Amino acid sequence: MRRLDEVGEREIIKIIRSRLDLMPRMPVPFGDDVSAYDLGNGKLAVLKTDMLVGKTDVPQGMSLWQAARKAVVMNVSDFAAKGVKPSVLLASLGLPRDLSEKNMEEIGEGLNAGAREYGAYLIGGDTGEASDLVISVSLFGLAQKLKIPLRSGARAGEIVAVTGFFGKTSAGLKTLLRKADAPAKLREGLAESVLMPHARLTEGLALARTGAVGASIDSSDGLAWSLHEIAQASKVGFCIDKLPVAEEVERFAEINGLDSKELALYGGEEYELVLTVKPKRWHEAAKAVEKAGGRLLQIGKVTADRQLVLKTGRRTSLIEPRGYEHFK
Repeated sequence: MRRLDEVGEREIIKIIRSRLDLMPRMPVPFGDDVSAYDLGNGKLAVLKTDMLVGKTDVPQGMSLWQAARKAVVMNVSDFAAKGVKPSVLLASLGLPRDLSEKNMEEIGEGLNAGAREYGAYLIGGDTGEASDLVISVSLFGLAQKLKIPLRSGARAGEIVAVTGFFGKTSAGLKTLLRKADAPAKLREGLAESVLMPHARLTEGLALARTGAVGASIDSSDGLAWSLHEIAQASKVGFCIDKLPVAEEVERFAEINGLDSKELALYGGEEYELVLTVKPKRWHEAAKAVEKAGGRLLQIGKVTADRQLVLKTGRRTSLIEPRGYEHFK
């Protein structure tokens, strides 16, 4: 039998799913960004749970307040991808016994800050002793059944778009782990993207209201993985001809002899939205995001040939299905 570090997170999910009796007529397919239960009359109860673990998710330099807030942001980002506003959340805490009362105050304040930042309230949870810090957050919200953009909704000819530039968290993590360097101002900005992430909830809600979105996903596992997830669910391909690399990442890559495209495609934890938009409704979608205080960047097109390719000038290369994956 293979060990988990040979299997990887996605295969683990498939193994568990194969042992389950799946609920009939699931309104959101198993494995999408959120889960849902049909309340009738066109209403869905939308649910999401995600956990933050000290060893894998809390880099050097991140405070417990920032870690607790990040645990909320991780979950809210998935709600943002589906255009759902979170109402309440639960938090279960696995706590090493050497933490102090002051540490508990920081965690409580971080959880509250994250919840209130997105208009939700923490209403309960659980605590227990653990060998490593674990903050598991569960979200609940209500949505209209027909307004949730699934991963499976992309169609050939649609525009591929994102809500921001990529690569900063990948570069920022390298600076926090002292695996690369940069001038102080650049280093601080990159580190901030890791320590204080933001979910694109306002943009996600605005996009859902337009009905212009074909498919949508949160980019926390990286831009390349996100594109592959949509492609697999929708049975389509992508041609990306405007890779959204952040200017700071271009500078960082040049200083450290790194590939900026690699940082942008295969990093993770950006918490941007990756989506497809119906061509005739592009301006409506872009305007809605602008009114919400964000921006929508066109990066390519959906294709029918099932390949994922990156066009850079005259050069065309395949976008590999890799990014952040637990156990690997």
